[in-house]
Amino acid sequence: MNKLKTYVFKHKIKAVVITVALIWYAFCLPKNLFNTPTSTVITSASNTLLGAKIAKDGQWRFPESDSIPQKFKTCVLYFEDEYFYKHPGFNPISIFKALKQNLASNEVKRGASTITQQVIRLSRDGQKRTYLEKLKEFILATRIELKYSKDKILSLYANHAPFGGNVVGLEAASWRYFNRSAHQLSWAESATLAVLPNAPSLIFPGKNQQLLLKKRNRLLKKLYQKKIIDQLTYDLAVAENLPGKPYKLPQLAPHLLQKLSLSSSGKYIKTTIDEELQTQINALVESHYKTLSQNEIYNIAVLVLDVKTRNVLAYIGNSPTTKSHQKDVDIIDKPRSTGSVLKPILYSALLDDGMILPNTIVPDIPTQYGNYEPQNYNKTYDGAVSAKQALARSLNVPSVRLLKSYGLERFHSVLKQIPLTNVTFDAQHYGLSLILGGAESNLWDLCKTYAAFAGAVNHYTQTSSEYFSNEFTEPNLFANYKVDFGKKQREKPLFNAASMYLTFESLKEVNRPQEDENWSFYDDSKQIAWKTGTSYGFKDAWAIGTTKDYVVGVWAGNADGEGRPGLVGVEAAAPLLFSVFDKLPKSEWFTAPLDDMVEVEVCAKSGSRASVNCEDVIQELIPQSGLKTEACKYHYQIHLDKNLQYRVNLNCEDNSQMVQRSWFQLPPLMAYYYKAKNPFYADMPPFREDCVSKNEQLFQFIYPKPNAIIYLPKDLDETVNDVIFKIAHNKPEETLYWYLKSKYLGETKTIHEKALQPEIGDYFLTVVDEAGNEISTKFTISK
Repeated sequence: MNKLKTYVFKHKIKAVVITVALIWYAFCLPKNLFNTPTSTVITSASNTLLGAKIAKDGQWRFPESDSIPQKFKTCVLYFEDEYFYKHPGFNPISIFKALKQNLASNEVKRGASTITQQVIRLSRDGQKRTYLEKLKEFILATRIELKYSKDKILSLYANHAPFGGNVVGLEAASWRYFNRSAHQLSWAESATLAVLPNAPSLIFPGKNQQLLLKKRNRLLKKLYQKKIIDQLTYDLAVAENLPGKPYKLPQLAPHLLQKLSLSSSGKYIKTTIDEELQTQINALVESHYKTLSQNEIYNIAVLVLDVKTRNVLAYIGNSPTTKSHQKDVDIIDKPRSTGSVLKPILYSALLDDGMILPNTIVPDIPTQYGNYEPQNYNKTYDGAVSAKQALARSLNVPSVRLLKSYGLERFHSVLKQIPLTNVTFDAQHYGLSLILGGAESNLWDLCKTYAAFAGAVNHYTQTSSEYFSNEFTEPNLFANYKVDFGKKQREKPLFNAASMYLTFESLKEVNRPQEDENWSFYDDSKQIAWKTGTSYGFKDAWAIGTTKDYVVGVWAGNADGEGRPGLVGVEAAAPLLFSVFDKLPKSEWFTAPLDDMVEVEVCAKSGSRASVNCEDVIQELIPQSGLKTEACKYHYQIHLDKNLQYRVNLNCEDNSQMVQRSWFQLPPLMAYYYKAKNPFYADMPPFREDCVSKNEQLFQFIYPKPNAIIYLPKDLDETVNDVIFKIAHNKPEETLYWYLKSKYLGETKTIHEKALQPEIGDYFLTVVDEAGNEISTKFTISK
């Protein structure tokens, strides 16, 4: 130690120089050898390439990978640096031989760079080839050998070596020249890529192909002579052709690539996509697109989720249309009018709240709230229809009336809790049209919602009747991520399991497209809960379905919002939905959440809990919350005369002569439409003339509704048309007398309609029947 101190003291300058040199050597290597931009690359769950986006500098350069195929590794070592694993970064013997040969020929005939030195040269791209630069590479090569393992250095070479044109790195070259991963290459293909970085310009078809062939075959022969490959492998390898025109990289999920590149640009992303399913659905979408495009419908989107994991199994953001029809727009996350696809959420909310049971009949009659007058798709009315059938048939009027009963603000709050991210305005902005497509949502959020319902039912039946705190979790795209459903809890996530299960039971009854309408007759048919939606103006067609295991969502339309005749859910989206389900494994139907259900007596006609007046009663499983629903209000105990012809009471008939009967009777307006589609429905017999009841509601306005504001209809030529006023009477044959502001207008019989054309102003319309019963309504005629 003393000798060292003495030496340093005597040779201060030399010591300083050595110290500085050692410090420089220790820190001469950059922290990151390569700072070049890389391509965004996405793969399937099975690690198959789905697509890649070119790097910002215009190069196909995949993100670094430490995995090098053994064939390429062997080829590149025997071609570039046979003693790679033995030298310290440079090969003195090769340097000596190269100097000797180059000096003898007075020109550069042979190089002596090791793979390590080539890595340094690649990292210092753009530096001039001078003796000083060679010296720097020599020093840096020894330094990199101290920092990295040999395998890491070799992987740096494979990832950053040039392979011709704008192709950099082994994996990009493998896909560009052979259309598959480097791990799937043959000996001949691996040898071709091994010799390319030495002379990358040789790869271009028709240019120096013979030279490339000789280099490849020379390497293959060396491998044979070294007994790396046998005679047969060698013969087959040299017989293989060289690659021709570069392949386009796979683009199985271009819109998913576009989506992920926004947050993970230049990264290697292993997704949850099932490559085989994605390929199959791409083909289905292309076929469906060819059909729809004949009707000038150009855009389609499909999303498939795994209910158990919430992984995205297929992501088709758009159809293979043209640029002029917005083929690059990813529809899946774009807001579009929802049509009727929110109706199952309202149905579940009503069941959960105990406001209805599945078969509770609800009014389907002409309805007006202020200026808003909803219409059913077919412009007809059933009078009364079960809630279950109203959902299955997607009837608009019952849905609006049910939303009104449930509460617009309450339902809006439900949508915000899910959340549907595109529901951004307050409830009053949307009004009651919220349930018919007045709001916008997107395929991602809607599929997430249906998956959450399915997952909640599954979790409830698979656990001790418990839910998870995070049932409405976002779908997952990343293979290395597992969705966290939160903690188990007794508290329902939004609705109880029974309500969601019974919603699926109702949606299972939705009429399928014509080619699939007989599904229930086949034992192997898939049971699917599904719903369509069509936006106002025929601009958006939806179809979303779920089984116990999978959710499939389909949207069809035009990205620019152009509506088209025939652009309805059941025609434009549903056929594709069922084609996609055909590609998925069959699922068992949901297990009923019996712990959340109770068996009660239900009136067979009204679908409500049976009252003492209901004679036809059935046993039905309902949500426990359904015990709060009111008992049947449409059955009455009435008294008939002994001939069963007239109703009587104690004011006009002796008790011993009266016959007691239970009678199903709807209010006049409901009955007016109901009896047209239910021929066995019978109104209550009339009271005998001496027993007329003063409390019976005999007739009701169909149009207008109380306090309605009416705008006089006009033709295209501005001619003002009449307004048609209508009434429903329990006895259609009755003569009715009409008065407007006490002015007699005339009478009607059987068909109770009056055509009027009042002036602008406020009016009272009064109608009187032959017995002197009268009803009135107030309305306003406006411009």
